[in-house]
Amino acid sequence: MRLSWYTLGIALTASLGTFLFASLASFPFGFDTGIITTTIAHQSWIDYMGHPSKGITGAVVAVYIAGEAVGAILQIFMGDRLGRKRFMQLACIIVTVGAVIQAAAVNIGMLLAGRVLAGIAVGALSGTVPIYLSEISPPQTRGLVGGIGGVGISFGTMTANWIGFAGSYAPYGPVQWRLPLALQAPWGIILFVCLATYMPHSPRQLIQRGKIAEARKEFAKTGDGMSAHEVEEEFNMMRAQIEYEKNRDILSYREIFKLYRRRVLVSISVQVLTTSTYKSLGMDAKTILALVAAWGTCAFISNAISVVYLPDFWGRRKMLLAGVACVIVTEIYSAVLQRVYENTDNRVGKGFAILGIYLFVVCYYGLINSTTWLYGSEVLPISIRNKIVGVSAAAHYIVNVAFTQAGPTAFANIHENYYYVFVGICVIYFVLIYLYFPETKQKSLEEIAAAFGDRVVDVDERDVKANVGLREEKMGEI
Repeated sequence: MRLSWYTLGIALTASLGTFLFASLASFPFGFDTGIITTTIAHQSWIDYMGHPSKGITGAVVAVYIAGEAVGAILQIFMGDRLGRKRFMQLACIIVTVGAVIQAAAVNIGMLLAGRVLAGIAVGALSGTVPIYLSEISPPQTRGLVGGIGGVGISFGTMTANWIGFAGSYAPYGPVQWRLPLALQAPWGIILFVCLATYMPHSPRQLIQRGKIAEARKEFAKTGDGMSAHEVEEEFNMMRAQIEYEKNRDILSYREIFKLYRRRVLVSISVQVLTTSTYKSLGMDAKTILALVAAWGTCAFISNAISVVYLPDFWGRRKMLLAGVACVIVTEIYSAVLQRVYENTDNRVGKGFAILGIYLFVVCYYGLINSTTWLYGSEVLPISIRNKIVGVSAAAHYIVNVAFTQAGPTAFANIHENYYYVFVGICVIYFVLIYLYFPETKQKSLEEIAAAFGDRVVDVDERDVKANVGLREEKMGEI
């Protein structure tokens, strides 16, 4: 089945607009040499802000992550009430205001306020966009459409890294850090306009609200690569399953949250691994910025290539297993190389240590990054999808803070052995994925219920044919 250009356009708009901003504005999606890191590293910023203490500078990072956790919690309580589109539009407004405040900051308090607002918005968007993309895409190409969200992350990371590198050559003055911060603002505006014009409501959420006719119309837009019979068959199955699940008992948070813990821990490991290795190799600032920019480029290229071919053909489960196995190998490789060459003048050895980081990023972004955002959304029934994805996103940001705070102390005390903590975590999750994570490729969101032992409602073929006939008659009258 071919991918609808309409659906692909929606995916690109939702993911690149949202996640490019997220990557430009934040640390959690990559090594902290993005926009805000280069901002606080510029001497012009330090002088302008009155030489803030390390504690205040650290707060620039911390309040953003705290804001992300708040945004994820807002998704839990407001996402279903406002609907996917309206909730994303609200986040777009908040994110734009936050970006403008940061770029116009005249003191550290104003910058912190802008960071908090931007964090809230990105936290809200980070869980909602994957849900939205999974709900508007057909099963045959959902891996590509939903995976574009992850590509948006890596594309944003790459862009932020190159801007950071270019900023190191900018002349002294406020423009050196205000302009990069200001470049965050357009993406919220672009996404808001697109949501207000051509991007559809989630047909599944419309069914959940009893708006069947509107849901059928929106579903037909996103399914224009399907035959009339395929559209009607999937719509009827979708409607029957959603109406059935509305009357079911909701599974506990504990039972469902176990699906997402791996995402939290594995994604945090890339932050610790990258930050510590680059800082430990004794390189000058511009060299580090250049290496990180190349790192971001590798992330984007590997992510963009893999999302086209792997999720819908090889499958999510195999990608996760291969990705976690690769992470284990590369972390051990990096730990060993850092132990041997960290305090030496052996440039060849340090070069091979850096190679481990690039191998890591290819494995992580090529096999794990896009898959986790998509998989976490598609395995849940619609009645709890928004709430549980919000919980998993909040857990991600909270654990992010914990590991970020523990990292410097851990590396000071146990050095490269800290990597083995994450090796152990990844081994545990490899076993969990192998035993408990079912394959979801080529299945509708409703059919996935069977993989967890839940009932999938049967659709009467006669009803499908009858509805197709009615639609054709109406088209003929027009």
